[in-house]
Amino acid sequence: MRAKNEVAHVLHRSWDKVENSSLSSWQIRTLRAIKDCRTLALGGHVDACDSCGHIQISYNSCRNRHCPKCQGHKRQQWIEARETELLPVPYFHVVFTLPSELNSLAIHKPKIIYDALFRAAWETIGAFAGKNNKAGMISILHTWGQNLSLHPHIHCIIPGGTIDQNGKWKLSKSNGKFLYPVKAMSKVYRAKYVAILRATELEIEQSTFDTLFKKEWVVYAKRPFGSPKSVVEYLGRYTHKIAISNHRILSIDDHTVTISYKDYRAEGQKKTMTLSHEEFIRRFALHILPKRLVRIRHYGILSSTWKRSKLTTLQSKLTGLVLPSLPVVIKGSYHVACPCCKTGQMITLLTFGRRGPPSEFYKAANEKVSSLNAI
Repeated sequence: MRAKNEVAHVLHRSWDKVENSSLSSWQIRTLRAIKDCRTLALGGHVDACDSCGHIQISYNSCRNRHCPKCQGHKRQQWIEARETELLPVPYFHVVFTLPSELNSLAIHKPKIIYDALFRAAWETIGAFAGKNNKAGMISILHTWGQNLSLHPHIHCIIPGGTIDQNGKWKLSKSNGKFLYPVKAMSKVYRAKYVAILRATELEIEQSTFDTLFKKEWVVYAKRPFGSPKSVVEYLGRYTHKIAISNHRILSIDDHTVTISYKDYRAEGQKKTMTLSHEEFIRRFALHILPKRLVRIRHYGILSSTWKRSKLTTLQSKLTGLVLPSLPVVIKGSYHVACPCCKTGQMITLLTFGRRGPPSEFYKAANEKVSSLNAI
C-alpha cells in the first residue's frame, strides 16, 4: 500500500532551500531524482493489458538507490539470484560498527572511510579463518541510525566454515554453534581498521589514533540462522534498505516532519520525533553515498569469480547431489500483472516526455491492443 507521506513531499515543500543549501552537487542531484520520481518531470509510458485491453498511464521511476519508492523490484531480483547460491551449512549475521569518533571523517571523506570499513571487516574474518583456509562473506553497508543520525556499520552474512587448501569444506571449530569469539574479533578489527586508516591519504593526528585504541569497538554476532531459506528472507531486510522508508513518516506540515523510530537504548521502544524540513533533509543527505561506491560486496567463496567456477561443485559435495550450473541472469524489465483482470500482463505501448502523453494516444493504444489480441 502506498504511503500517505513521502520523502518527496518534504523535498517539494522545501526545494528552494535545498538548492541554496551547503549540500554537494551530487547530494542535490540525488535529492532532485527522489523529488521527481514517478512524476511528469521524468516522463512516462502508456501500458495496456495483453488480455483485457486495460490501459493506464505510469510515470517513470528515478531508479536511484536512495529512493524509498525504487527498491522493491531490485530487492526481489537480488534475493532470487542469491537463492541459487546457498550452501547447506550454518550462516551467521555479523555486524561491524565504526565508533562515533570517525563520523566527521565519514562526512568529509566517505569513500575512504567506508572502503576501509569493508576491507577491515574482511581482513578480520580472514585472520580468524586461517592462512590456508578460504572464508566467504556478503557485506551490506548501512550508514544510519533509527533517528537518521550517522551510524556507519556493515551487516555481514558469513558461512560457518571455510574451504581448505585441498578444496574441502571445514566446519568452524564451534561445530556451527558460533562463528568466532566476538571480543577477540573486536580487537583484531580495531587494529586492522586503524592500520588501514594510517596508510590512507588522510591527515590524522596521533591523538585521534590514541583515542580510537582506547575505545572498545563493536562487533556483534547473532546466532546461526535456522535454515538456508531463513538466510534469504533475512537478507531481504537489509540489501536495498534506505535511511528511512516513507511509511515511517507520520505527518508533514509547512515547517516540520514527524517520524517514528525505535529507541534501542530503551529496549527498542517505539517513539516519535519532529524535525524541521531543513534538519530532516540534512540528516537524510548524510546517507547519500558517493558516486559509484559499491554498498553490497561479495568476498571469498561468495565472490562472483569464485561462484562462477566452483560453487556448484561445492554444493554437490555438501548435498551429495549433482546440481545444474548456475542460471544465467538476463537483465530486463519485469512485466507487471494487470490491475484490472489480474491475469494478463501490462505491455508498454508508448513512451512520453515531460509534455505528457500525446492526445492521440488512446487511438494508438487501441490499435496496439487490437493487434495483440489478434496474435
